[in-house]
Amino acid sequence: MNLSAQNVSLILIELGLVVVGLAILARIAHHWSFSPIPFYLLAGLAFGNGGLAPLSVSNQFIHLGSEIGVLLLLFMLGLSYTGEALQQNLKAGLPAGIADFLLNFPLGFVAGLLLGWKPLAAILLGGVTYISSSSVAAKVLSELGRLNFPETPAVLSVLVLEDLGMAAYLPLVAVLLAGGGAAKVAASVGIALAAVLAALVLAIRIGRRLSVFPVHGSDEVVLLTIFGAVLLVSGLAQRFQISSAIGAFLVGIAVSGQLAEETHRLVAPLRDLFAAMFFFFFGLEINPKSLTALLLWAILLGCVTAATKVLTGYWAAQRAGVDRAGRLRAGMALIARGEFSIVIAGLGIGIEPRLEPFSAAYVLFLAIIGPILTRMAK
Repeated sequence: MNLSAQNVSLILIELGLVVVGLAILARIAHHWSFSPIPFYLLAGLAFGNGGLAPLSVSNQFIHLGSEIGVLLLLFMLGLSYTGEALQQNLKAGLPAGIADFLLNFPLGFVAGLLLGWKPLAAILLGGVTYISSSSVAAKVLSELGRLNFPETPAVLSVLVLEDLGMAAYLPLVAVLLAGGGAAKVAASVGIALAAVLAALVLAIRIGRRLSVFPVHGSDEVVLLTIFGAVLLVSGLAQRFQISSAIGAFLVGIAVSGQLAEETHRLVAPLRDLFAAMFFFFFGLEINPKSLTALLLWAILLGCVTAATKVLTGYWAAQRAGVDRAGRLRAGMALIARGEFSIVIAGLGIGIEPRLEPFSAAYVLFLAIIGPILTRMAK
């Protein structure tokens, strides 16, 4: 649809006000040494359908902006894992990773069934409760100066295994949502696992050599090359029903060495901009009135799954020989949910309308109490 100059002007003004507002919220969050994610979600709820002052920005822009945001978010997440670190974490952290799944996924699945949802919607809610927010955990640990603490490797190993687990989970639910049979599900998951394995082999064996080619003296060339690669691989992954988010994550894993350092410096500002818009736009699509009936259940489930995450981190750190205080710190660091939980919730719009508002309330609650409890764990 063609837009008049007046409509374009109005949209630009609204978007400008949105970005300036997000900047103010980020400034407040940083002043309090707190994660800005809850602020972005609340802002989206306030200005979305049924909010205080609904915006009239186009749906196409909302979806495209949020999609780029999550791609850059997960690319940067993959960028933080070197091939060697992944290899070590897979060997040392697999038992804790299995325990993490068994403690947290069934709770969301059972909760979905108790709410009267279809089994597929319950599977999606299980994914929401299972996956911690790597970005929130890494940000909080960095701000608290705990990256070199003895329990941090155990925390990172759990987060790595969760992120890799999504490489099988997302294509599985994508095929189920599309109505695929057993053969189609097996083929899709097989392709996804093969892609993950290939990315890991590339990262571990020849990642540094592959990363030499895009290195260039011009920041412009490096940025365009990497950004183009992320969009291209994500698009191809989506075409094969692997999930564009996983495609971006795998590109991040494959980048290493000097290129990883340059890319982090160049892409981090873009990541922060689009990630803020991703969380804001997610809140924008939810009517605040739909949260009221589900808020109590979301908080109850949040309290239970916060406790199971603490148990996960506690046991993972205990296996690594960390003292009791460190075990508690590890557990607290895993409480927050974020980007992946929201991506999963967005998949179930067509099968369960209550999944998105329920997940929004759940993520909002844990994204608030997670960093607070992490800071309290001395």
